[in-house]
Amino acid sequence: MTAEAILEGQILLIDKPLTWTSFQAVNKLKYILKRKYDLPKKFKIGHAGTLDPLATGLLIVCTGKFTKRITEIQAQAKEYTGTFTIGGTTPSYDLETEVTETFPTEHITSALILETTKQFLGEIDQKPPVFSAIKKEGIRLYEHARAGLEVEIASRKTTIHEFEITRIALPEVDFRVVCSKGTYIRSLAFDFGYALHSGAYLSVLRRTRIGEYSVENAISPEAFEKSLL
Repeated sequence: MTAEAILEGQILLIDKPLTWTSFQAVNKLKYILKRKYDLPKKFKIGHAGTLDPLATGLLIVCTGKFTKRITEIQAQAKEYTGTFTIGGTTPSYDLETEVTETFPTEHITSALILETTKQFLGEIDQKPPVFSAIKKEGIRLYEHARAGLEVEIASRKTTIHEFEITRIALPEVDFRVVCSKGTYIRSLAFDFGYALHSGAYLSVLRRTRIGEYSVENAISPEAFEKSLL
C-alpha cells in the first residue's frame, strides 16, 4: 500500500471490536494511515454502514476516491448473526439500557419460535429504535431518548430476505438474518418478542456480510496497524 493508492481509493475490511463506535474505528484507521504515509490532514475516509457499539463484525472503510462508492455499498444486502434474549425488554432494544419490563415465557416452544419467524419474511413495516442515530427535527433520536423526551417515530418499509433460527436455549435464541439496507436488528428483536406474546431484546449482534464482502476477510484495527509495520 502506498500514499498514492490510499488517495486513489482503497476498500478496507475491518472487524469492529465490541464497545467501539464505528466513528472510533474509522478515526483509528485515519490516524494510522496519516502517520504511516504522511497523508494530507483532510484526506477522505469513511465507512459504509454504522454498527452499534455493542455489535461486532464487518465494517467497510473506504478511502480517497472510493468514498464515492459508500452509497452503493450501503445499499447492498447485509447478513447478521446474533442472539435474542426472550422474556424481557429494554428501552434501547439491546443491552445499552437495563431490562425494564419482563414477560411470561412458559408458553414459548421451539415450534412457536420457528413458526413466528415466517411472519417477518419479505417486506415488513418496522419502527427504528428510539435509541438510534436517525435525526428528527435536526436532533438524533438517541439524544431525545437520553433526555427523557418522548418522540413519535414513523415506521418504514424494510425487507427480510432470510431469517433462520440456529439455536434455541431459552431464554436465548440464536439467529441468522439477511436483510435490506435500513433494517434495525434491535427492532426485529423487539417485534419478534411481541409476536411471541412475550418480550425480547438483542443481546449479541455480529455483522457477517455486506453484499460480496465477508467478515471472514476482515481484520481488527490493531491487526491492520501491525500489518503496516
